[in-house]
Amino acid sequence: MAAKLAVSLDGELVEITIRSLQVTITATLIAALIGLPLGAWLAVSRFPARRYIIALLNALMGLPPVVVGLIVYILLSRAGPFGVLGLLFTPTAMVIAQVIIITPLIASIAHQAMRELWADYRDLLISLNATRMQRIATLVWDGRRTLLTAKLAGFGRGIGEVGAIMIVGGNIDNATRVLTTAIALETGKGDFALALALGFILIGLAVAVNLGIHMLSRTEQGSLW
Repeated sequence: MAAKLAVSLDGELVEITIRSLQVTITATLIAALIGLPLGAWLAVSRFPARRYIIALLNALMGLPPVVVGLIVYILLSRAGPFGVLGLLFTPTAMVIAQVIIITPLIASIAHQAMRELWADYRDLLISLNATRMQRIATLVWDGRRTLLTAKLAGFGRGIGEVGAIMIVGGNIDNATRVLTTAIALETGKGDFALALALGFILIGLAVAVNLGIHMLSRTEQGSLW
């Protein structure tokens, strides 16, 4: 029954799936724009507080999503500093919460990858008198396939998020309901067949996106895999 529902292409299921992808892909792209340069900057820079920032990033990788959701809720509520924007219970609020959750993960993984790459490029870039921004750009560009892991990890963390999304999105039908919150709702209602169908779709999306990106980036060819 669950498998039949998953492949039925029901209009509501398609709408929820598309919304899930829109929110998570948007959040992952924004988090990557922040996290990848941050990770590379930490790899090439040396300053007193560097180790503390790296330790903080690693700690934030395990930041409880419900806490993130609560903080974003307070900031976007009518009594909060950004309440005038009217973003609470909208997909934008969900994106903001996911960006906060995903960015430390991407930045930390990127830093680990860029640190190894910097060891290979350091002497060359210094001899060329490259500026810090040029060093960061070079590392990010040449390590783009390695950094793919960081982006995919961020996407995986985002697509499976439920706590923060439920708090700031409200799980509103035809507005902010996504796969994870729909699964939680249907499970609570006792509709396990539909919940399983949504779960199959969620797993399928995660696998399809990962395989699709690997194929497009050609990381599976030759020695690149």
